Amino acid sequence: MILPLTPKQFGAAPATSAHWSRLPMASATPEVRFWLQRPGALTAGLRELGQLELTVINQAVGWPSQAEQQALGLIGVRGARIREIQMAVGGQVCIVARSVLSLAAWRGSWRALRGLGHRPLADLLYDDPHVKRSHFESARLLHPERLAKLAGHLGAPDLARARQALWARRSVFWRQGQALLVTECFLPVFWEIVLQNARQRCTIAR
Repeated sequence: MILPLTPKQFGAAPATSAHWSRLPMASATPEVRFWLQRPGALTAGLRELGQLELTVINQAVGWPSQAEQQALGLIGVRGARIREIQMAVGGQVCIVARSVLSLAAWRGSWRALRGLGHRPLADLLYDDPHVKRSHFESARLLHPERLAKLAGHLGAPDLARARQALWARRSVFWRQGQALLVTECFLPVFWEIVLQNARQRCTIAR
């Protein structure tokens, strides 16, 4: 079931809003830290794990959360262009991601996104010398957060009941002074895929 973009779902962030930090939490394992801070396109790393499939879930004008407004410097702005996707490796949905930018940026320096279609953002971000990326921030998301809620519908239906927190990272891309916020959330099955891939490499190396 796909969750549509509605004012109710895109209102102010709830009181349980995640705490974003430049440094991963102490509870993060070395493997988790690696992926939360991995430079370059996440899609490139996913392709190293298996066959990658990207699906656009939502793409419309919506209401950014308070945390997203703060990250973009758009406090009080109601409408923004929002794109939500899921990424599957080997047929397993393991990442949900969300990009947010102002309507002015959508019409301005980021207008090339209009023709992106079902391609990953990386197709535009990493070949453009005018695009600069901020540092990464990471957090653990619970079900009230939009991406955690989306993950529960798409790939991990037991997350809401179990109150399991999901690792996520975010960064801001800048082009000609206009910002694009990208948040990527790792489902539990992602870490299973990483572990399985590591075991296979060890077996081959023997």
